[in-house]
Amino acid sequence: MTSRIPDNILEIYKKLHNAGFEAFFVGGCVRDIILKKQVKDWDLTTNAAPENILKIFPDGFYDNKFGTVGIPLEAKGVVEITTYRTEGEYKDKRHPENVSWGKTINEDLARRDFTINAIALRLTTFAQGKPPNFQIIDPFDGQKDLEKKIVKAVGDANKRFKEDALRLIRAIRIATELSFTIEKTTWEKIIEDASLISHISNERIHDELLRILKSDNAYEGIMLLKDSSLLQFILPELIEGIDVSQVRPGRHHTADVFTHNVLSLKFCPSKDPVVRFATLIHDVGKPKVEKKDEEGLVIFHNHEVVGAKIAKDICERLKFSKKDTEKIVDLIRWHMFSVNENLTDAGVRRFIRRIGVENVKDMMDLRVGDRLGGGTQTAESWRLKLFKEKIEKQLKPAPFSINDMAIDGNDIMKTLQIKPGPGVGEILQKLFEEVDEDLSKNNKEFLLSRIKDLA
Repeated sequence: MTSRIPDNILEIYKKLHNAGFEAFFVGGCVRDIILKKQVKDWDLTTNAAPENILKIFPDGFYDNKFGTVGIPLEAKGVVEITTYRTEGEYKDKRHPENVSWGKTINEDLARRDFTINAIALRLTTFAQGKPPNFQIIDPFDGQKDLEKKIVKAVGDANKRFKEDALRLIRAIRIATELSFTIEKTTWEKIIEDASLISHISNERIHDELLRILKSDNAYEGIMLLKDSSLLQFILPELIEGIDVSQVRPGRHHTADVFTHNVLSLKFCPSKDPVVRFATLIHDVGKPKVEKKDEEGLVIFHNHEVVGAKIAKDICERLKFSKKDTEKIVDLIRWHMFSVNENLTDAGVRRFIRRIGVENVKDMMDLRVGDRLGGGTQTAESWRLKLFKEKIEKQLKPAPFSINDMAIDGNDIMKTLQIKPGPGVGEILQKLFEEVDEDLSKNNKEFLLSRIKDLA
């Protein structure tokens, strides 16, 4: 088991041990070692106070009141070392009002969230050339719960989520990543305390949600959020699609908007959690524009336009980066693109220009999810395959860009006898869009003659 601990991590442990302090690996790293999974983050706990840890590790940093010292690794990353602690009342449903240094490892494990995260690993010997011997400290039977593949609250489940509401979504995220189920009493308390998630910052919710979407069980994770009632506080716009029928004679849709959205996520081939999120909410505008046509059948005119605006609000609320927000909004705004077999090369270039070269594959993945999530049996129609071939043709060796124009901003300034400014770029963009529709117009004489017309 301990053979999987890297040498640089062992050295940090040894320094604590050689300085006369107790030290234990704790949390997710112990869980992952037992499960024989790759360990992403290494966490240690010790009876050494933060000032003692900093004496041992002068390069460490300590800027919090929770007893955690960060030790930077030479390659990349940080090892966190936390002093044993006990915690006071959680008045804000997230952080304890006060923290006291604990005396024993059992005290420290008792404050943790789930039994599978309340297991400690102590190294007992360090023989040259051999993996160290070890001792497992497991007061809450976390190893048994790992065997049973369940997520169970430490101690009184009635208290755990009221102390720290982030544990509500963490339980679902961990169950999703590990393909575990949530223990009955723990699940009941999650449902009971779901509204407490509103006390948690949107930045933390964003991080947990993206980890759910990144996992191999993203669909199952979203359904757990829905069944626990957490989703109505995190993504109420998605919940609005429940019972909004999409059924029309001759169309493949048989499910409501919510079910279609989550099934689209399930079948989306992308591994990128941002693209998966865009797929999950791609039809979020439909409930807002739902109407009946002259035959009394449901229509969702302009749902992609409305959906893009809603998606922007969602992304801003959940603290997505500007770059990710733009990608999500663009994917949703243009996901209703036509794949008509008569589409011209100019039309294909217009499509690429709208969504950006970097988003072409992501859009195709969203469309596949959309098709399969709507009940279609094949990932690609013959029209979509033909459309992708046309796109590939336009992308080789590279798509026509504004830099390929026969003139540039200097020609515009010289012709109009003006100084640099936004107007120059606007004229150049108009000329580019005109040429992109007909590449034969990309000659200097023609473009110079058009400058004054567009000024």
